Amino acid sequence: MVDLHPEYVIDGQQRRKAVMLPIDEWEQILEALEEFEDIQAYDSARSGPQDAVPFEDTIKELEAGPPA
Repeated sequence: MVDLHPEYVIDGQQRRKAVMLPIDEWEQILEALEEFEDIQAYDSARSGPQDAVPFEDTIKELEAGPPA
């Protein structure tokens, strides 16, 4: 988990309006979000139909390149 050190921007009535974080903490949050999105995409792909393709066929397809 990311150890956060937030600082708050407040309005004239002392209500919190925004948060400031050190850039390294913000970058850690972004990395965690990207990883979470990858996990969600993987889970979504795994929940769909699973048609097995032989490894050799996949290699041939990759070597042939995109369709013209």
